[in-house]
Amino acid sequence: MTSPAIAPARTRLLDLIQELAVVRGKVVLSSGAEADYYIDLRRVTLQHEASALVGEVMLELLDSAGIEFTNAGGLTMGADPVATALMNAAARAGRPVDAFVVRKAQKSYGMGRQVEGPDVAGRNVVVLEDTSTTGGSALTAVEGVRKAGGNVVAVAVIVDRDTGAKERIEAEAGVPYLFVFGKDELGLE
Repeated sequence: MTSPAIAPARTRLLDLIQELAVVRGKVVLSSGAEADYYIDLRRVTLQHEASALVGEVMLELLDSAGIEFTNAGGLTMGADPVATALMNAAARAGRPVDAFVVRKAQKSYGMGRQVEGPDVAGRNVVVLEDTSTTGGSALTAVEGVRKAGGNVVAVAVIVDRDTGAKERIEAEAGVPYLFVFGKDELGLE
């Protein structure tokens, strides 16, 4: 349930996603699946107006679901601007939320970390993604965070393609899967 205070931000974000991010035409997704459209959310998450809205709307999504967390991030690259937007929105609200980045694999040099940023060990963590098809990227991030000692409390995405990610993540990771918009709200079939 969206609070009345956030409704204008959510509406404007939806407009920007439809205007900037939805690309129609045959594409192959990172999962290998084919689709008749592509949702290029980096056109939104890295855009000056939309980035602030992403942070506000994602923070509201998590708060309205009662998710308590101190860290947010996900698999680089789709999750990076989402985590930064959320961290900045939380800071504007006077809340300390740190962002982090999960590499696809642990580094073999330096500190040898897979999860970069402030330490997630012992912390309640939300794994973020811009959009999800199969849930694979989010599950890779969940695994990396858990190996680093973080307590994953939810997975949250901006757009859910309604292609099984929710069911897979909830079954395999055992945490709630939340999303701001479904493909139906974007007018996609």
